[in-house]
Amino acid sequence: MFVDFFIERPIFAGVISIVISLAGAVCISLLPIAQFPQI
Repeated sequence: MFVDFFIERPIFAGVISIVISLAGAVCISLLPIAQFPQI
């Protein structure tokens, strides 16, 4: 199964989660401020 691949390789799963988190942080910083609602 696909889940077993990450259970058997916890370091790889951790690296993938860090890469996804960094990609999300970069994308958030690239969003224009005008798209956020006024508070």
